[in-house]
Amino acid sequence: MNISLQSKLPDVKTSIFTVMTHLCQKENALNLSQGFPDFPSDTILIDLVYKAMKDGKNQYAPMQGVFNLRKAIALKTERLYNVKYDPETEITITAGATQAIFTALSSVVEKGDEVIIFKPAYDCYEPTIELLGAIPVSIQLDPEKFEIDFDELISKITSKTKLIIINTPHNPSGKLISKEAMLHLEKLLKETNILLLSDEVYEHIVFDEKAHQSAARFPGLKERAFITASFGKTFHNTGWKLGYCMAPKWLMKEFQKVHQFNVFSVHHPSQVALATYLQDENNYLKLSAFYQKKRDLFLNLIKDSRFEFEPSEGTYFQVLNYKKITLESDVKLAERLVKEYKIGSIPISAFNKEGLDTNVLRFCFAKTDETLEKAAEILCKI
Repeated sequence: MNISLQSKLPDVKTSIFTVMTHLCQKENALNLSQGFPDFPSDTILIDLVYKAMKDGKNQYAPMQGVFNLRKAIALKTERLYNVKYDPETEITITAGATQAIFTALSSVVEKGDEVIIFKPAYDCYEPTIELLGAIPVSIQLDPEKFEIDFDELISKITSKTKLIIINTPHNPSGKLISKEAMLHLEKLLKETNILLLSDEVYEHIVFDEKAHQSAARFPGLKERAFITASFGKTFHNTGWKLGYCMAPKWLMKEFQKVHQFNVFSVHHPSQVALATYLQDENNYLKLSAFYQKKRDLFLNLIKDSRFEFEPSEGTYFQVLNYKKITLESDVKLAERLVKEYKIGSIPISAFNKEGLDTNVLRFCFAKTDETLEKAAEILCKI
């Protein structure tokens, strides 16, 4: 067959997560690269899904999502951030946060638009923008503090800027966007038509009594923002691929136009189960303490290693600087650690502008204590 095809994403390669996970499997290495827990979900939640299946909730859910789940999300959001979202018109349940991000961008971004992203950035942002015929405009965060340079941001805004994407708590750095930075962004966008996409999948994993600064907290951002979230990240079941998007009615209307022809609806029994599970606020409020204990264990175990670090402020990722060990590229070191030391990580250059290499690797600590102890033993030998 001699059919020619012009790729819509000619420069996109296999995801670094897939590459490193495959290498870990091949080398039988500890996988601290891809962000998924190696411990089970709450049996209470699993039993609730089973009950929903037994009760016959096995056909299509409503396109927008089960109403009781949307209502539970609205109540949770009001409780946490003192803001209201209408569960009828401003919340949609999605097949994970990545689908929510894809759908949000697809619903408003047009060919030739510019979309500003901050690097290091989660790897689904840029390909989605390019697939839509839009132009990704990258701004590199400070390599050490991972903070936004607002002077550079202002210089990159043009008449073609349609939307800005932010991510807090931030993957891969584990940093939080501060209240001051969010207020600065709110003021900057006040007199513009620029939209915002706020990726907040780790909203319930924040450490050291810090506060997650959701875009929902800031009226000038809330009125123009898609906010995406993930149940998979929150409740240790990334394989379920369940998330949601919140947005003002006028934006959600456009979101749902795309969503209904993208996936239409997502796993019905899981939605029914989550609606019940969210009624106990401890099921999400306890997560920060749960993961901080794991972060602290991991960092205490590697404190005498040759890696340098600042404790993660949120997410379940920790970045480690290896400049005192070697000056080889982060990609080469990540590959060598799997092959020679049997431990997997993610090279941060994969997320950076133009592959900037800052001698930093990302490790996932959403693992059992036994896994973290084994990992730390390896890292201390390097």
